[in-house]
Amino acid sequence: MKDYFYLQVIMTNRKMRDAGLNPVLGYFLALIVLVFLPEFIYKKEEWGKYLLILICLGFQFQLLEKNRNEFLLSTFGVNQKIKIRILENLVFCLPFVLFLASKNQFLEAIILFLCSIGLAFASFHAEFTLTIPTPFSKRPFEFSTGFRKTFFLFLIAYALTVIAIYVDNLNLGLFALFLVFLTSLTYYLKPEPPYYVWVHAESPRRFLVNKLRRASINAAFLAAPIFISLWIVYPADLKLILGSFLVGLLFLVTVILAKYAAYPAEMNLISALLLFINLYFPPLFLAIIPFFYIQSIQKLTLLLNDRHQESQQNLRYQ
Repeated sequence: MKDYFYLQVIMTNRKMRDAGLNPVLGYFLALIVLVFLPEFIYKKEEWGKYLLILICLGFQFQLLEKNRNEFLLSTFGVNQKIKIRILENLVFCLPFVLFLASKNQFLEAIILFLCSIGLAFASFHAEFTLTIPTPFSKRPFEFSTGFRKTFFLFLIAYALTVIAIYVDNLNLGLFALFLVFLTSLTYYLKPEPPYYVWVHAESPRRFLVNKLRRASINAAFLAAPIFISLWIVYPADLKLILGSFLVGLLFLVTVILAKYAAYPAEMNLISALLLFINLYFPPLFLAIIPFFYIQSIQKLTLLLNDRHQESQQNLRYQ
């Protein structure tokens, strides 16, 4: 088991070096984030404690991937696998649990701790063959595949909206609205294989426009029930509700552009920091979106220009 965690440290160090970041500096920045980010979120929003729980559980859900759990099971056996999963979840949850406890949010801290331990015993098994229907076609593939993996988060968002209306808490409703966009943008964090881009016989500009348009329509479709419900119940706060909706859309657009600005590599630390700052200072959208757009065009030109020219030549021959 010690060898497994030692290997995880080596792999993490390698990823940071590949991203051009010294591992020592990377761990130092991670420590700063763990110290200051929870405090910032907790003070910034009334529903900050819920967002912290969601962020923590979101990290842990990434550890439930089927192939990963099957590897642990086949390599270490049932008992060792469970011990590894408990230790992994404790690493993620303890900073959040201790922070919530320091703020006298003992109930939330206990719930998060128990959920984290419970998730250590869960996994997605290969023999689970239930197919979750989606309201999306295969294009874009991000939403059709992502929705099946995260549909429960949308159910949580809709349930939170009902609770928000019942207890007359608009801030909780706005958190549920943003949860939809936050979940949607996770579909675009990982770069797809270059072939998935190359097969599009489009110019880089047309490719990006189609990506952004489809993502915005699909995310707006999922957020519409919450938006309409809050609008009906809180008509006097329509500007705030509409503003939150638009910020969610703009953040989704920015994440997609940031993804392709770094393509085919993953987003670097600088891009992630810009996105975080942008979330809490929305006027930066006016500068960051054009910046990422120009970089995306440059990256995609290497893959799409030849394909687009080939398509245009075929049309002329026909």
